[in-house]
Amino acid sequence: MEKKAFTEALKKAKIPVLVLDQKWHRLFAIKGKPDRVKELEEQLSDILARQGKMTQELKDLKRLKSNLMKNIVDNMDAIDTPSEDAKSKKMEEDRRLIDEVNQKIADNEDALLDIPKEITTTNDALMMETMTFCYEQLRENYHEAEEISDWIKKIRVELKKNIIRKQNREINNREIYAYMHDVFGKDIINLFDVKNSDVDLDTGEDRPKGDISESKKLSNQ
Repeated sequence: MEKKAFTEALKKAKIPVLVLDQKWHRLFAIKGKPDRVKELEEQLSDILARQGKMTQELKDLKRLKSNLMKNIVDNMDAIDTPSEDAKSKKMEEDRRLIDEVNQKIADNEDALLDIPKEITTTNDALMMETMTFCYEQLRENYHEAEEISDWIKKIRVELKKNIIRKQNREINNREIYAYMHDVFGKDIINLFDVKNSDVDLDTGEDRPKGDISESKKLSNQ
């Protein structure tokens, strides 16, 4: 795919907020996160935290404004009472506070409008770093798997050769023992079997010291 077409397709793709996706974190379970990924992850988490804080502040400001408006309405209903001056001052103060709250609400809403772009920009950068890391791991794992596969093939060849060698040695042992039996006779062979009890003619392997079992198959033939 051409670079331009790739870029256009990427812009249209819907990418989840990566730091909120547990499967994204699992991508780094074995190797851990590279420094650049950690840096972008922290930036994105900070932006999300700021967005959450500002959203809550906006709700609180709107709630405060609603309460101030209610106070003004309540004071207007009671404007003819003896405490008219006090209520009038209270209404002026509430109006002043409402103006301040309105300004804070406007500033907050303006700031919140910019945050989605920050999230998208940082999240896209994190996605690119993640893809770089993942494809490097895919390549590395592939090459290692190929090396292991070659090693297994070589070992299989060596294993087959050694199995044949082992079988030949065991056959040769049985032939030697049979000829010894024929040449020297059972009685002499039994004497030497006891003296050379470390030799195991069943497996071709040495026996543990002190094992003088009379289980040799050929000696009883």
